[in-house]
Amino acid sequence: MAGRHFLHVPGPTNIPDRVLAAMHRPSEDHRSPIFPELTKPIFAAAKKLFKTEAGQVFLFPATGTGSWEAVLTNTLAAGDRVLAPRYGQFSHLWIELARKHGLDVVVQEEPWGTGASPEHIHDALRADTGHAIRAVLVVHNETATGVTSDVAAVRRAIDAAGHPALLFVDGVSAIGSIDFRMDEWGVDGAITGSQKGLMMPAGLGICCLSPKALEAGQAAKSRNPLRRAFFDIEDMQRSNKDGYFPYTPSLPMLYGMREALAILFEEGLENVFARHRYLAGGVRAAVLEGWKLPLCAKEPKWYSDTVSAVMVPAGTNGAAVISRAFSRYNLSLGSGLGEVAGKLFRIGHLGDLNELMCLAAVAGAEMAMLDVGIRVEPGSGVRAAESFYRAQGEAAAKLVAE
Repeated sequence: MAGRHFLHVPGPTNIPDRVLAAMHRPSEDHRSPIFPELTKPIFAAAKKLFKTEAGQVFLFPATGTGSWEAVLTNTLAAGDRVLAPRYGQFSHLWIELARKHGLDVVVQEEPWGTGASPEHIHDALRADTGHAIRAVLVVHNETATGVTSDVAAVRRAIDAAGHPALLFVDGVSAIGSIDFRMDEWGVDGAITGSQKGLMMPAGLGICCLSPKALEAGQAAKSRNPLRRAFFDIEDMQRSNKDGYFPYTPSLPMLYGMREALAILFEEGLENVFARHRYLAGGVRAAVLEGWKLPLCAKEPKWYSDTVSAVMVPAGTNGAAVISRAFSRYNLSLGSGLGEVAGKLFRIGHLGDLNELMCLAAVAGAEMAMLDVGIRVEPGSGVRAAESFYRAQGEAAAKLVAE
């Protein structure tokens, strides 16, 4: 099909030309004397991305799933109990990974379309008088349902319960797009991947551990530490301190990450977060005001600024919308996963994008819905999104300029 493909899944995201150019590198010696000139600034810049001074960043040739594994296996022992709210496909998958590693997972079931409940977490920890629960696992932005949880409120709930549990946060579709404050929020393990807000290909599993988490890893050695080899952070620490890796890193990904971080900091993280709120607002206007369809997120407090999960009318299939959008309009939309399979489609609005790109996604989704028999008013979504952007755009542009 002529023309460009429109990628509007919630990851992988569009890759800026600057990042693609930076990754186009010849092979080089990853043990050369000058290699740390590349890596040490990346480690330092990544700490700024997590908003941490005390935490230590680790870069694995992996995905966010590898980061899940790295954080758990380096801080806990077999049989340790962890508390994990489940409210979407990715919180579900993290729970299943933890169980495969032999952890005792206490699952808090929350309705899909909501997020982590600080109140329920507080009550569970308050009841755990023996402090058997060693960590709380929270997905910051549940991509499957378009829901963002309040991580700061979770930390306040842990503290109010007087509980020493570690706080581990999956920020895969949040970090670099939605405000995240590791030190301020008392996060002990934060996880992301290269293919979302960092605007790179998939291939880097990125995590950051607090001093408390690193100490917990040392304490776990006296119990029955979880096994790891490739994901052993002690091997990483020994090599990273001098700017090297314990095995061959992906040179193109490191160069890409350096450039991606530079792009984010040139725009300014607060501006990046504001841009995502603004672009998400236009997409939500299309869904709620134009199409008059509900989002999977049940209340505005749950709305995600990186992905909108659009519920389709009963008796219709979200998968049909996705298939039609791809085959007819060269547009990729996200599918429904797990409990919401077939009930929705997802519009990703994160990374390197602007108003016109979001309008293209809205227009393509609108035409695909009409084609498969979903009755929305033609042009209504685009009109609502345009109205939002025209009304809010000057304020957003002023913020970016400042």
